[in-house]
Amino acid sequence: MNTVEREQQRAQKATLRRTVLRRREMQPNKAVVSGSICATLERLPEYRQARTICSYVGVGSEVLTWNLLRAAIAGGKQVIVPYVDGSRLLLFHLYDLAELAPAPFALLEPCPELRGQSDRRVQPAEVELFVVPGLAFDPTGARLGYGKRYYDNLLRSAPSESPRIGLAFACQMEPRLPVLIYDVSMHVIVTEKVVHRCHAVS
Repeated sequence: MNTVEREQQRAQKATLRRTVLRRREMQPNKAVVSGSICATLERLPEYRQARTICSYVGVGSEVLTWNLLRAAIAGGKQVIVPYVDGSRLLLFHLYDLAELAPAPFALLEPCPELRGQSDRRVQPAEVELFVVPGLAFDPTGARLGYGKRYYDNLLRSAPSESPRIGLAFACQMEPRLPVLIYDVSMHVIVTEKVVHRCHAVS
């Protein structure tokens, strides 16, 4: 792909971000639909078999994961959540939802005073399953994020065999997304309507 084609794809992605974000913000009954999506995730064999999961903490118009995290902790899973450190995501072993606090970009992240504890630090190689947010997905597993590449970089440092599962409202699905070389695909995408089992290419 030449420079002009890459720029065209970046422009296409920027337009898609605005379009899908508007659709996601208009999604009705977010809490109820999020609960349905998370319940489907919990029934997947990949999720049931994983002892250590890394999940985003849903905020704003994202698929909400608060109850998923609470149930995973109560069920004995090791629950890992990401937090922003400069230009990268680091991983934190979460024991209780009360350890989360408001952070920049309207996120919920581990309290800063806990992040320095060595027993809370987790490496991507220790995670058996990743639950990933996104603005848009397509049935092949392609994911459109927010443009900072935080999750692409994190997932590239994780074992390729660790399942990557995207959560989305059905309104976030696109027939086909533009894909650049650094984009990391999902193995599975769960919506309230269907579970897409994808051929993840990276």
